[in-house]
Amino acid sequence: MTEVAWPISSQGYYYGDYGYANDRAVELAYPKESKSIWMTSFGPRVMWGTQNMLWPIAGSALKVQPSTRVVELSSPKKNFQTGAQINRLQYMYSCGRPSIVWQVSPLARKAEASERVTFLASTKQAPKEFHDKKDRPSFEYSCGRSSPIWDVTDGAKACDDRPRTSNLAGAKTPHVDFQGEKLIESIVTPAARKAKITARLESLSFPKERLDRQFRDPQWKVTRSTKTAVASNRNLELSKTKALPEGYQFNRDDPEARVSRSARRALASVRINELATPIIRATMDHVQFDPDAFLVKETAMKAVCSKRTEELSQPIVR
Repeated sequence: MTEVAWPISSQGYYYGDYGYANDRAVELAYPKESKSIWMTSFGPRVMWGTQNMLWPIAGSALKVQPSTRVVELSSPKKNFQTGAQINRLQYMYSCGRPSIVWQVSPLARKAEASERVTFLASTKQAPKEFHDKKDRPSFEYSCGRSSPIWDVTDGAKACDDRPRTSNLAGAKTPHVDFQGEKLIESIVTPAARKAKITARLESLSFPKERLDRQFRDPQWKVTRSTKTAVASNRNLELSKTKALPEGYQFNRDDPEARVSRSARRALASVRINELATPIIRATMDHVQFDPDAFLVKETAMKAVCSKRTEELSQPIVR
């Protein structure tokens, strides 16, 4: 149900059961508009979802003559469905590929099926065991298993329920300290409807005035006192750049390190050649290979097991 505000010249607006409201109260009842657009709107306003251009097209662009390549690219693709090839079934049902739908010839319609084709066309017959159990409810409702659906006896229908059964059948009651949800709409009291706003509330309801909107011109006038001002010793000290520490070395002009002639002609010692040779290790196939892994020693064949070992080797009888 929608409340309609009927305008009244003397008392403002009439809202049915809610009473009267003056123009200022109706104005304050509207939600506050967002001012974020003041800070983010740079350039023309763009309405997305329309066919309007973002920027207007120049008159010279509208009068220019297209090149031969542009005219060639703007021509539509050739339609090959002409003459007898219009509305072919392969284009109608299969998006241009050979269609699985084709016309049956009159000879195929008059032909008689062979015994093999007739046998293959017949439906699959259920086994004999299925027909014997088909009429049972367990196979009708539960795919062969015992069905949860059964007939209730007359004695069970006429019996009285127990107090315990009635207690379990009842709905679960909420907790003693449970509090229900509050109403979404807050009810306005009649005193609040007839109240008049104070001068202080009316002054606070006005939006904040932003003359420059936190933006100023990139150029502004500098006063004469600022031009003739002399910086103090502290300002001169703070304006100096940070000095480099002692022993600092600047980057080299050439990033490539040049090798000296003596280093080019130097010969490696015997120790360096020995350390430069790689270590040759055997592969894992040779390291882990044991040809006698599955051979039983002669001493193990002649050994006699103890009574405890013979007792543990017996299987557990269950």
